[in-house]
Amino acid sequence: MIKVKRVYEPPSEEDGKRYLVDRLWPRGIKKEKLVISGWLKDIAPSDGLRKWFGHKPERWEEFKRKYHKELEGKTDTLGPILEALKEDNVTLLFGAKDVFHNNAVALKEYIERNFLSGK
Repeated sequence: MIKVKRVYEPPSEEDGKRYLVDRLWPRGIKKEKLVISGWLKDIAPSDGLRKWFGHKPERWEEFKRKYHKELEGKTDTLGPILEALKEDNVTLLFGAKDVFHNNAVALKEYIERNFLSGK
């Protein structure tokens, strides 16, 4: 099962493997204090797409389409997440304030549609 969670929320046992999926390190978080299995910044949207989106809900559908297209070109970066899902839950961590319109939500949707639909 894939979950998404703000990086500022405390970890829980149900999280399983925790991966930060933002390109930029979240503000106010010390690297040594964050409980993560890895920082997968290469899986994050390109800088250009991230800046264009700007977390504007009216751009959400177009952002997802463009981000999913970017992911098609780098499916190898999904390896750690797909491997972890074979044994445990995975939690995708993000720093954005908007819990509904962010790259972790779009990434979860992409993985579920393209890799987990048969489960």
